[in-house]
Order: sequence, then C-alpha cells, then structure tokens
Amino acid sequence: MAKALVLGAGIVGVTMAYELWRDGHEVTVIDREQGAAEFTSFGNAGMIAPGHAYAWASPAAPGILLKSLWRNDQALRLKPSLDPAFLKWMWKFWGQCSTERAAVNTQCKVRLCNYSQTVFHETCAETGINYDANGGGILYLFRSQAAFENANRKAEVLRKEGSEISVLDRAGIVAKDPALADRKAQFAGALFGAKDETGDCRIFTRNLVKWLEAKGVVFKWSVSAQGFETEGDKITAVVTDKGRVNADIIVLSLGVYSPHLARQVGIELPIYPVKGYSMTIPIAGRNNAPRIGGIDEESLVAYTPMGDRLRVTATAEFSGYGRDHKPSDFRHMTAVIKSLFPDGADYSKTEYWAGLRPMTPAGTPILGASKFCNFWLNTGQGHMGWTMSHGAGRLVADLIAGRQSTINLNGMGLLK
Repeated sequence: MAKALVLGAGIVGVTMAYELWRDGHEVTVIDREQGAAEFTSFGNAGMIAPGHAYAWASPAAPGILLKSLWRNDQALRLKPSLDPAFLKWMWKFWGQCSTERAAVNTQCKVRLCNYSQTVFHETCAETGINYDANGGGILYLFRSQAAFENANRKAEVLRKEGSEISVLDRAGIVAKDPALADRKAQFAGALFGAKDETGDCRIFTRNLVKWLEAKGVVFKWSVSAQGFETEGDKITAVVTDKGRVNADIIVLSLGVYSPHLARQVGIELPIYPVKGYSMTIPIAGRNNAPRIGGIDEESLVAYTPMGDRLRVTATAEFSGYGRDHKPSDFRHMTAVIKSLFPDGADYSKTEYWAGLRPMTPAGTPILGASKFCNFWLNTGQGHMGWTMSHGAGRLVADLIAGRQSTINLNGMGLLK
C-alpha cells in the first residue's frame, strides 16, 4: 500500500481519491477551502453531457470573442488583458480554432466523456450516493432552422464516437418536456441526448467525501499547498501553510490554480480561468418547471432541474481570476430562462454565483505523468469537469498502477 496525496477536493480531486482508494492506497486529500466542492464545483450546470462535448476553439470562436467587445449577449466573452499568461494562452487557443483542430479536439473530448459516464455509473452503483439525479436526457434547443440543421450535421462527430443524439421537431420537444408546450413555437427543433443526464455536482462530491471518510480516506480542510521539495526526479514533500506533507504518490487536481503550483517545479500547464455565471432558483410552489435539463443553444443558456431548485448557467468570460459579479452579468440569462419557463421557478429568490473553469486551449484535460516519477496530473477539465471527472480519475489511476488505458489518451497529455 502506497501513501497517496491528492491536491484539490473539487469533483476532479475527490473522484481521483476514490479511484486511488479502489486501488488499495492510503489516501489523503488536502484543500484550501473549508469543505469539498466549494470552488468551481460549487455551482456548475450539473450536466453529465457527452452530447455537448464540442471544443470551444472553433472557426467561429474568434468572431464571437470580437463581437463580445461591444455586445454582452455572446456565448464567449472577452475582457482584454495584458496579463502575459492570458496572452500566451489566447495565442494557443487561436491556434486550435481551425476546422481540423476543432474536429480532433471534439473527438478527444467526447471519447473521454462517454468513457467517464460509464465509470460514473459504476461509482454510483458501488456507493449508492444521492445527488438529485435525473436520467431523462438533455434537450439542445434551436430557434432558427439554419442553426438547427447545422447542429445536426455537426453532431455527426459525436455520433461516430457513440453518442446517442436524435432529432426532434416541436411535437418531439414537448413529448420530452411538456413544460415547453406553450413555448414550442420559439424553436425550429432540437437535438436530444438520450444518454445525457443531470444532477447536483456539489451534493455528489460532498456525499462521496462522506462515503470515502467512512472507508478511511483522510480529508484535510483549510490547508493550502504552496510548493514542493524535490530530490532528483522525485517530489519528496508538499509544502503547505500547515507544514510538510509526505507521500509516495502525489496528484495535482487544483483546477485553475494548478499552473501556479506546477510552475514552481518547472512544469508549465496551459490552463487559464474562464468565468461562468450561474443562478440557483427555488421551484417550490411553481406550476411549470422543466422536467429535464436543456440548453437554449443560440444563447448558450443551460438549465437543470435539481430536486426542489432550478440551476441556470451561461457565459464563458475570459477575464482573469476574479469571481466578482454584478446584476447586469445575469440580465441576459434571466431574460432567456423567464421566456422559457415564466412560472418555472420563484425568480424573486434567485441566488447568484460565478466560478472559474480551468480551460486548456484545446479544451481537453491534462492527464498522466510529469517529469517527476511520483507526481501525476489530473487537471484542466474546463467546462466538462462533472462529465470528465470519473473517467479522468480512473485513467490516471490506471497509469499510476501501470495498467493499460481503457481508451486512447492521445490529446490528453501534458504537451498541447
């Protein structure tokens, strides 16, 4: 039995800890927050969605970012910065915006997402964790015929990788979610990810922590990793604000802060934060809440029913490490969700939140070995952290154990 240390207790770090525990290791997890899933995993969209695994870097992305300089209704939003890390990252992102690279990166993402969903179901079966699950699929809604037809063609890359995506007319939309009956005329049609599902990522993560603690996994809160001690090709200790921590195996899963720590030992990780906004709204007492999750694709506003509340998310904003927000940041997404479900939730009691996605230029995560023999990487899952986390943890655990990977890992290594 080896001593394993996971840095980070978001959904990626906690699922990593679960996989290391499954392999018989003595596992410790440290996190600077006071509990699990208090940062990026706190208020995400809650979608496990291989049917939406497209690369953000595409031929359309530069134009969208440019328009965002004077329009606030764009799915991608750019706030110009002279931060050298941002400029370096954006240059690499631009390099991924060709048709060819977008196709390759999307294939890589959906391959991992489909595998991860399989691992996720295994984990749920073993642990029995509750998380406000909804396995009814996800609707991808299109308002214009041109966008609908283009999306159906684009979906072929996902179908070829095993995603089950069907085409729905207006009647089909209502059949999947009767809550949209009075709004069906707004849409030309929809794609339906039959295998996609939803749930509360934060609740899942925190319940998995409780399950792992009962099995002997140790979680240390309010502990901030600050650096490393090294000897040759090995990390001998992690230096924290609470002292040194030794381990035989160390896995970095600190999301947007992974590059800061890795840089101290000469490892450059192409990860930069992309801010997302979310609203959580109580459903109780309302008459027409959505039954399943969906995305209004032409505004990229996503909605997910989670038990007695509705989660609404939108926007990918390149604006640095700040998590501040103001009422105007939510104006567009509020208008969209109210147009879809006027009585779907109690909008007067909305809770607002903003979080940071750890994005790589290609949109694919960084999994596997580093230049140190006992230091492993599981980070950079971007906007697909909830979807990718379970498979990513299994794949990195396999690499640590010297097992053959279940899927092709091309595009998911350190070199991007």
